[in-house]
Amino acid sequence: MSERLLLVGARLLGQDGTTDEPQALLLDGPTVQAVGDDVDQTHGGGAIRRIELDGLWLAPGYIDLQVNGAAGRDITADPTAIWAVGEALVASGVTAYVPTIVTSPPATVEAALAVLAAGPPTGYRGATPLGLHVEGPFLSPLRNGAHDPALLRDPDPAFAANWSRAAGVAIVTLAPELPGALDLVRDLTGRGVVVSAGHSAATLDQGRQAIEAGIRYATHLFNAMPPLGHREPGLIAALLSDRRVTVGTIPDTIHVDPAMLDLVWRLVGPDRFSVVTDAISAMGMPEGRYLLGEREVTVDGTGPRLADGRLAGSVLTLDAAVRNLAAATGCDPATAIAAATTVPARLLGLADRGHLATGARSAVTVLDRKLEVVGTIVDGVVVAGTVGDLERATA
Repeated sequence: MSERLLLVGARLLGQDGTTDEPQALLLDGPTVQAVGDDVDQTHGGGAIRRIELDGLWLAPGYIDLQVNGAAGRDITADPTAIWAVGEALVASGVTAYVPTIVTSPPATVEAALAVLAAGPPTGYRGATPLGLHVEGPFLSPLRNGAHDPALLRDPDPAFAANWSRAAGVAIVTLAPELPGALDLVRDLTGRGVVVSAGHSAATLDQGRQAIEAGIRYATHLFNAMPPLGHREPGLIAALLSDRRVTVGTIPDTIHVDPAMLDLVWRLVGPDRFSVVTDAISAMGMPEGRYLLGEREVTVDGTGPRLADGRLAGSVLTLDAAVRNLAAATGCDPATAIAAATTVPARLLGLADRGHLATGARSAVTVLDRKLEVVGTIVDGVVVAGTVGDLERATA
């Protein structure tokens, strides 16, 4: 159950930078009621629980746009795992996420939508699902990555007839060069879905046509795409050069070299750069064998891989992604955090997330000066790090 929480003594991190002086943040259930240096326990009336956070930082709640699984659970293999995965994610500061369904039969997406529509189990204390990320089956067989090639297909309006933001689909990743893809991009965009280019062999011209049709995101830039060439720049150049497109990256130092991460960040700027984990069921688990959909993945020191050596998602956590971005680019903490807060919230059109201000969602990630997660608050409830833990972290 939520309560009125008064967080005091911490500095706020946001898109405008870090506040110079400690600020108080009053959370009233799911909503930020007040922010400032003059908020006290009499504000607005009613009982308030005061938490001293001297020396810590408060960031908008982290948002992960691509999560396949965690804690040994795979969402495609078992869509009911959405809630178990959400409960695992809060330890890394994630307050909201987009559960990802990889290439699978149509019944799998329908089952996941039914899980979302039914709502969380009683007593749920996890990250809020923001709708599905449907990654496939409309992917290039030339760039399928870890997706099952037997299940790939050309874009099919009937297959995607029930996909809409209202129904619970937030993002769809497809290869825009496939037959019928541009018409489907227009249809899905008209239904409020963010359409992303990924697992694609598109040329520069095909990429530009896709953006004109409505593509607004790049799924794990560089991975499962032709390399950026000086004579054949391809899809990557189209995505990087158009200001309407936000790019997603997996900054685990395996999927993208830190030098390239820095180069892209400098090129597109912080307003168009997001970090994701693309985490699989092995996230938070020991090395071994796990599932991605129906495919077996082996996890060792080189990352999660299929039997043929291809990468199959990651075991990255979102807090580590933020730290890796800061290390690779040298950007300030507030800018690094925006890639996991402000930018994904803006992409999804969520005006109440991605910032800490009066009226915003009570989604807060509590950090120390090394950007390590101390606690996570979802809708005014401390779901990771007890209140006592938060207070002891300041001692």
